[in-house]
Amino acid sequence: MEEQVSARLNADRIQNMLQTDRWTIHYMESVDSTNNWARREAEKGAPEGSVYLADMQTAGKGSRGRSWGSPEGTSISMSLVLRPKIELSRISMLTLAMGLGAADGIRAATGMKSEIKWPNDVVCRGRKLCGILTEMGPDGHYVVPGIGINVNMDQFPQELADKATSVFLETGKRGDRDRIAAGVLESFGRYYNRFLETGDLTGLMDQYQAILANRGKKVRVLNQTDPYNGTALGIDRFGELLVKRDDTGKTERVFAGEVSVRGIYGYV
Repeated sequence: MEEQVSARLNADRIQNMLQTDRWTIHYMESVDSTNNWARREAEKGAPEGSVYLADMQTAGKGSRGRSWGSPEGTSISMSLVLRPKIELSRISMLTLAMGLGAADGIRAATGMKSEIKWPNDVVCRGRKLCGILTEMGPDGHYVVPGIGINVNMDQFPQELADKATSVFLETGKRGDRDRIAAGVLESFGRYYNRFLETGDLTGLMDQYQAILANRGKKVRVLNQTDPYNGTALGIDRFGELLVKRDDTGKTERVFAGEVSVRGIYGYV
């Protein structure tokens, strides 16, 4: 008999699906932002592995200061508290590890294949399925990777229709948000362990390159002093994107925190 999928996220059900006890899930029906919630709890001493999950966000946070709301019952909004003992300069790499975890977890739960638009979007057919925002506490005492996954949206506003997608739009079936959330946590946990072993992406590069949507594509690197076009070659072990410039033929290393990379022929 097919298991009934609840309209609301069920923290107990997700916890029971996990094969490890490293994650402890906390749930609220509605919150301003799961990243804000996780950071507030981290400041109070929440341990590594605390997960903050909401059915709806009223002021979700995105890259470059963007904000949005997450409609009830349609998405997964989830933030983690991590306390890795690594150099501050390496914390941004956790965003790439989370991207891998998201792509793998979604595939495990739904069968969907997806790619990563460097550094922090999971995409399907060139449209955004999932976004990731990683924030750091004072002096790196904690790190909060936040993830938003479009699951059961059946449409998007006109300005986003050619840039965003959802599990439902790609499969024609309602996604089991509990199962997807559990899958992402399980997958990310494995990649996080590998990351901690080396302190960089050495153990993750092959998997990341295999689903890097930008690889081999023409991109435009946008920075304040010297924007340029080139071809994305892949990443190095520090998660920097290698781009061969069209104008000089030189290969540049692009650091995620400093610039934006856009596809010349579309979102990717």
